[in-house]
Amino acid sequence: MSVREPSQSGALSAASCEAEAAAPGRCLALLPWDCFSAWLHCVCVVGFDLELGQAVEVIYPQHSKLTDKEKTSICYLSFPDSNSGCLGDTQFCFRFRQSSGRRLSLHCMLDQLDRDLPVSLKKDPAYYYGYVYFRQVRDKTLKRGYFQKSLVLISKLPYIHLFHTVLRHIAPEYFVKNEPFLEAVCSDVDHWPPPVPGKTLNLPIMGIIMKVRIPTCHDKPGTTHIVQFAHQEDTQISIALPTVHEVDLFRCFCPVFFHIQMLWELVLLGEPVVVMAPSPSESSETVLALVSCISPLKYCSDFRPYFTIHDSEFKEYTTRTQAPPSVILGVTNPFFAKTLQHWPHIVRIGEIKLPGEVPKQVKVKKLKNLKTLDSKPGVYTSYKPYLNRDEEIIKQLQKGVQQKRPAEAQSVILRRYFLELTQSFIIPLERYVASLMPLQKSISPWKSPPHLRQFSQEDFMKTLEKAGPQLTSGLKGDWIGLYRHFLKSPNFNGWFRTRQKEMTQKLEALHLEALCNEDLLFWSQKHTEVETVDLVLKLKNKLVCNSIPG
Repeated sequence: MSVREPSQSGALSAASCEAEAAAPGRCLALLPWDCFSAWLHCVCVVGFDLELGQAVEVIYPQHSKLTDKEKTSICYLSFPDSNSGCLGDTQFCFRFRQSSGRRLSLHCMLDQLDRDLPVSLKKDPAYYYGYVYFRQVRDKTLKRGYFQKSLVLISKLPYIHLFHTVLRHIAPEYFVKNEPFLEAVCSDVDHWPPPVPGKTLNLPIMGIIMKVRIPTCHDKPGTTHIVQFAHQEDTQISIALPTVHEVDLFRCFCPVFFHIQMLWELVLLGEPVVVMAPSPSESSETVLALVSCISPLKYCSDFRPYFTIHDSEFKEYTTRTQAPPSVILGVTNPFFAKTLQHWPHIVRIGEIKLPGEVPKQVKVKKLKNLKTLDSKPGVYTSYKPYLNRDEEIIKQLQKGVQQKRPAEAQSVILRRYFLELTQSFIIPLERYVASLMPLQKSISPWKSPPHLRQFSQEDFMKTLEKAGPQLTSGLKGDWIGLYRHFLKSPNFNGWFRTRQKEMTQKLEALHLEALCNEDLLFWSQKHTEVETVDLVLKLKNKLVCNSIPG
């Protein structure tokens, strides 16, 4: 399959892409495939070869670069484990490390767009996502007796709902029409506008137009912006996506209905968690649901929606010579029931179905009772939650099941519950960290900007008595113990580093503003030439630093 030559329409696409992105920041002219690259790294087709096993058959566009290690990861992660028995069509996603020593070059415009995203949706330069549409059907004409193939979208963007919707629309037709159809799909994507947060975007894909809105960091947490339909003269079908990234939260947590608050604590604290599921669909959705439950906090550790024994990190994550790392793994192979038996928290789920009746209470199970992947669904751990269980949310969701409330509405209730719980927890930390900022009157234009005060765990703990989570949450329990544990976690480190960076930038901006308000000519007359030159050099350096995107 040849690489499509830049056509006139491609040039127009680049021009329109550039115009779309003009608002976020200054950009260079976009080249053919730049618009495609803003959304996808490449599209892969993975098939099964009797001699080689799984193999990448097609990579498009052909100039897309993948290392041998990355291709191997994609091969193994694009097929369900043989025990899953996934006949028909299956969709799931995976996440894998980008090979070290190879940096993905991003356009300055895309860096700017990333800055406007909520922290949980920012690209992680070290990882790719793979969105899979796998088909396995009987075919007597083939030696193996089955047709097995996956169409895989590789992207830096964590937009699971968007890319699964794209695959549902294009994959069935691709399996019939093959590569020419794939080339047409990629051409459509190369005509998409850039993924600008906060704008309603029209994304044409093989005869339909998807209308989406990517959230921004300025959106009020918990709010959903309804995508409005504009009047259309053409005959193309339009579909509005309510979200680009959210999973069906209630459906994912149904098998462990009574333990949602404990699971929230485990994710918040960055504890090692394994999700054991019957198929990659269930494992990937549940892992993504867990990661999202502490939003708007960013989950700062590694997570793998679908993890296999062939993964390059398999030995690293399964060794018994050291404590399990802070990571959430989704697995389906029965082998993991023995290999990961030493992990402290294991979530076992069966086939995910929306309950037709009120779920029955299930006790937390002891780890020694988990012997095989066929063990009953539940949470296997010796962990004791810091907070008392919130019976109100359980009753509210149970009532929804009895009244046949739509799953979407149940998910909204659950998402709002997690959001309010996370906000109640994080607001006291936000308030304390804001107090570490020096007073504006201490900023002198002639001295270096003052430093932030050091974070003191004990000083923070003292603030909780009068300004703790009890102001916004009625939940009782050992909040102090939960905070002490959280302050040792990767999630706190990630959150605090972000806050430090933001506040340091604010101090730099205030210092620059103070300098701008001074009469430098008058100042220079009262100081030596050496001092004046020194000040000019410092000013030049400050202006250069502030003009570089970062």
